Amino acid sequence: MVKFERKHAVVLLAVAVWNVVIWARFIKVLVDASNEPTGFYVAHSVLIVGNFIIAWVLGNWGWQAFKATRTSSLATSD
Repeated sequence: MVKFERKHAVVLLAVAVWNVVIWARFIKVLVDASNEPTGFYVAHSVLIVGNFIIAWVLGNWGWQAFKATRTSSLATSD
């Protein structure tokens, strides 16, 4: 069983935020692109959706790990 520490939670949350920021910026580039074949838009849209799903999963794991480490640190400080 893997034991997450606070540093692991922070890394997971940071990677999730990074994914959202980078791919949200790419959406703007994709919207501004003109005269591209349909396959270009389909492929990149699939990549964007996939990365948002990955960001959500990592963010969820990171948040759960963060809450768990906070709860355990509060319990040990008593």
